[in-house]
Amino acid sequence: MRGDSTLHDHPHLSVSVQDQFGINNLSLGLSPPIAELPQGHVGIKLTHSALNYRDLMMIEGLYNPRQILPLIPCSDGVGRVTQSHAESQWQLEQRVIPIFSQSWLNGEPNRLLTKHTLGGPINGTLRRSACFSSEGLVPVPDYLNDDEASTLGCAALTAWSALIELGQLRTGDHVLCIGTGGVSLFAAQIAAMSGARVTLISRHEAKLDWVMNHPNLIRFKHLIVPFHTPEGTHWGREIKQKFGEFDHIVEVGGAGTLQESLQAVRAGGTISLIGVLAGGGASLNLTPVLMRQIKIQGVIVGHKAGMMRMLKAFECQRLRPILDEKRFNLANADQAFLYMKSAQHIGKIVINHN
Repeated sequence: MRGDSTLHDHPHLSVSVQDQFGINNLSLGLSPPIAELPQGHVGIKLTHSALNYRDLMMIEGLYNPRQILPLIPCSDGVGRVTQSHAESQWQLEQRVIPIFSQSWLNGEPNRLLTKHTLGGPINGTLRRSACFSSEGLVPVPDYLNDDEASTLGCAALTAWSALIELGQLRTGDHVLCIGTGGVSLFAAQIAAMSGARVTLISRHEAKLDWVMNHPNLIRFKHLIVPFHTPEGTHWGREIKQKFGEFDHIVEVGGAGTLQESLQAVRAGGTISLIGVLAGGGASLNLTPVLMRQIKIQGVIVGHKAGMMRMLKAFECQRLRPILDEKRFNLANADQAFLYMKSAQHIGKIVINHN
C-alpha cells in the first residue's frame, strides 16, 4: 500500500483514498490531531473497522463518482473514548460505536441526514483517532468483543431496519436471505431470533456448510434451512415450489436477483432492497408488483433510535456476529478490500487497527 511505512505505530495512523479512486490508490497517512475538542463532541481511539460492500464501491468511485477526495473510508467501527467534556454522557475508556448517519437520530430520513454518513461523504472509521458528535455514538454491549462490535453500525442495523423497524416481522413469518455476506447473515440471525422461519440460499455450497455449523448460527439451526442455488440458475420459482412463498425477502443482489425475488415473494409480501451486488440497473416488469401488491422498500441502514433497540434485543439474546476467519490491519487494508472484491469471504471482514 502507498504511504510512509514508518508510520505504522503512530496513534493517528489512517488509511485514505488520496487523489483518485481505486484500491491501488489507498494510502497510509495521519489524521490531524484534535487540537481542541469541539463542544458536543467526543475524541475516540478507533480499534477496529469492518468492511461493507458500500465501502468498496466508494473507494472505487462507483458509489458516488463526485465524492470529494481525499476520503477516509469505512462506515463500521468501534473504539474507546479518549476525550470528552465534563458534561458529556460518555466516560473515558468507554467503548462506543459511531452510527452510520451521524445526524439521523430518529424518524424519517431526508437528504440532509443522509449526507452526514461515515465513509462518504464524511470521513469514516479506517483510522486510529477521530472526533465524533456526542449524539452520533452508541454504547457497546458488554458481552461483545471489539471485533464483533465493529460490525454492528451498518450491516447489522441494515438487516434490523429491513425486518423489524420497517418490515414489522412477526413470529412464524417466512424470510428469504440471499448469500452469506454480512447483511444476509445478520438478517438470518435476526429473523430466527424473532421466531421466523428462514431460508438461506447461496451459490456456494461450501460457504453454506461452513455458516450452518458456525457456533453463532448453530443455535438457530432448527429455524434456518440452507439451500444451494448453482450459478446461472433461475432459483425464484424453484425455491417457491420447494419451500413455499416468502413473507419477507432481504434482497442484496439488486438487478441480478430482483426478478427471482419477485417470483418467490407472496402476494402482499415485502422485498427489502438493500444492495446491488449483482448490478444496480434493473429492467423490471412492474405488472406482478402491482397485481400482487408486492411492497419493495429501499433500506438505507437506519437511525440511532433503531440501533439502540437492536442492541437491546441483541443483548437479551446474546446474539453474536459471524466473522470471516481472515484478519487484516491498517497496513494491509488494501488486501482486505481485494479480498472483499474476490467474494471469497463469509460474513464480516474485520480490520484491527492495533
